[in-house]
Amino acid sequence: MYFFSLRLLKRDVPALVAGVFLLVSGVVAQQSAAAQAPVRVALIESLSGPFANTGEAVFRNLVWAAERVNARGGIKLPGGNRPLVFERYDSKGQNEEALSALRSAIDDGITLVAQGNSSSTAAVLIDAINKHNEREPSKRVLFLNYSAVDPVLTNEKCSYWHFRFDAHADMRVAALMEALKDDKALKSIYLIGQDYSFGQAVLRESRRQLGVQRPDVQIVGDELHPLGRVKDFIPYAAKIKASGAQAVLTGNWGNDLTLLVKAAREVGYEGSFYTFYGNALGVPAAIGDAGVGKVIAVADWFPNSAGAPSEAFYKSFRQRFPKPQDDYVHMRMQLMVEALAQSIEKAGATESGAVAAQLEKTSVLFASHKGAMRSTDHQFQQPLLVAVMDKQGAPGVKFDVEGSGYGFRVIKTIDAARSEQPHSCKMIRP
Repeated sequence: MYFFSLRLLKRDVPALVAGVFLLVSGVVAQQSAAAQAPVRVALIESLSGPFANTGEAVFRNLVWAAERVNARGGIKLPGGNRPLVFERYDSKGQNEEALSALRSAIDDGITLVAQGNSSSTAAVLIDAINKHNEREPSKRVLFLNYSAVDPVLTNEKCSYWHFRFDAHADMRVAALMEALKDDKALKSIYLIGQDYSFGQAVLRESRRQLGVQRPDVQIVGDELHPLGRVKDFIPYAAKIKASGAQAVLTGNWGNDLTLLVKAAREVGYEGSFYTFYGNALGVPAAIGDAGVGKVIAVADWFPNSAGAPSEAFYKSFRQRFPKPQDDYVHMRMQLMVEALAQSIEKAGATESGAVAAQLEKTSVLFASHKGAMRSTDHQFQQPLLVAVMDKQGAPGVKFDVEGSGYGFRVIKTIDAARSEQPHSCKMIRP
């Protein structure tokens, strides 16, 4: 019996060796796969509904930034380089849907979250993430904010787990005032915005700063309208025109801005527009020649920003996304992704606490644009630019926007030290 067993064993040695080889190979393959498993970031954004175009535009920016990271080998970690990927979760422009998307992302094992195109959504996500991180300290979530600019998010509602890479509303208003205060002919202005936390913050700060910097300018209109629900802005445009306002100041974004300027053109309004986002998503084409010299926008960067690195950056984006309607590129989103990759590499891990500890002291330089995270409130500090709409080919307007034939010429550069604002954050650290 013993001899028979040996004989069987001898006969099956090749099969046994092959089995061991397959087992070892499988373990190695699993380890290799784990080493190459992507660093996943959940994009929670409006990917359907009235603001779907803004969500898709953000997704293109983030995909492009991730492709750049992956082209250089991915994120370097002790177990091996790992690619960076952004996964889509549709909030449908609703806070409850955003919270549901957050839960789905966490259930899918994602602990890095990005969102920005609504300050009210950002606020509920901050609250939910804070509560989740208290309940599940082993699965803590980090929130990357690229566009939600209500100042409260880095003041009263500041959170260790939230990092904002866009200039908040007060910073943007202050930058616009740098241009507005030079317009000595301006004597009357109309304030209009979306009726939610961000729109309210823009109008509140605009009233305050006008009172300080241009008390001679009369506010002849001051109103809020429903967010994303107005289909016809003609009544609003008619009121603006009837008020005699020489200029409009608005924080509107997406279709709420495009439809507003279209309506203004249709009623024959000839005043200026001081905007947060008038340089994209159909606005230049909607207003046409009437906007030349009259549409002013503030941003962290413009395609016509000076310098060869900036020009190369923009050209490479247009090569990647050649359709005119896809021409929506933001430097801050690129800096955010670069800062995230840098922080994960310095932490040597993807765990949110370790990444946050590095992210709050990060400084990043890309395409000659530099910014640094302020650790006390997690508000990114960077230069801000103010630009005015002009025809492509005019001095300082090499590039147009969205194939419209109109671009933006930079007229003011506010360095990071001057654009910085005080804060009231009382950071609670884990």
